[in-house]
Amino acid sequence: MRALLGVIALLCLTITACGSSTPAASGTCPDGRIRFGVEPYEDPAKLKPAYEVLAKALQEKLNCRVELQVVDDYSAEVLAMRNGKLEIAQFGPLGFVFASTKANAQALASFADATGKLTTYTAGIWVPANSPIKSINDLSGKTVALSSPGSTSGDALPRFAFKDIKDVKVDYAGGHPEAMLALTNGKVDAAEINSQQVASARAAGAFDPAKFRQVWTSAPIPNDPITVRGDLDPALTDKIRKALLDLGPSDVAKVGEFLDVTPPGPLVAVTKETYQPLFDLAAGLGLTENDV
Repeated sequence: MRALLGVIALLCLTITACGSSTPAASGTCPDGRIRFGVEPYEDPAKLKPAYEVLAKALQEKLNCRVELQVVDDYSAEVLAMRNGKLEIAQFGPLGFVFASTKANAQALASFADATGKLTTYTAGIWVPANSPIKSINDLSGKTVALSSPGSTSGDALPRFAFKDIKDVKVDYAGGHPEAMLALTNGKVDAAEINSQQVASARAAGAFDPAKFRQVWTSAPIPNDPITVRGDLDPALTDKIRKALLDLGPSDVAKVGEFLDVTPPGPLVAVTKETYQPLFDLAAGLGLTENDV
């Protein structure tokens, strides 16, 4: 028995896996998990099942647990990453501007179409088909439903478009679906409805474009970036980048339906420079993180 115990003790000294803890190797997931945040650009109850498909596929690629978090709002996600509570986060383009400056978020990947081209979407202002409002210049004295503060298409771009028009009354509805409902229920004169919301609402039978008119549309906006926190181990960042770019179309298809990316291709690489027009927009409007 003493001889057997001696052999076991010797093995424990020579084999590191024998009951002792070792420092995490380069490129491994911190605490065995990756926390993945998503902004609530659609009803969270609808977003969560779609992102769970993506998160599960990413978990298999990374070989560590991926914990999905649909955060409360745009600012909460930026704050969570800045405070080290998220390793990965998908931001709206404008949210990424402030996450980049305040949390050192680094853009890795975004959503592509079936040909592998980075997809875009547009902001829009819609009115009832029989409205006397014919252009954005007719919004003076009118009430416009916007999504929520900090939204790229639901706040910053529309406000920039009518910034020189007097007496436009802004009503923050609380989200893209809520802004659309404010219009369809006759609560406002006009509303922002971006192209992604139009597509998903039409598919759900909740919006009939024939009953409304679009009086303004923005230039194309590159789709949301998936980012990592800038202070991660570079080897882990590279591992996450590779895992994201290795995801197949079926892994991102459910999310793509909300982003008007149907059918989708694999994710494609993006960088901060991809979103430079949004950095310019924030500077032009004098926006700060308090506006997100």
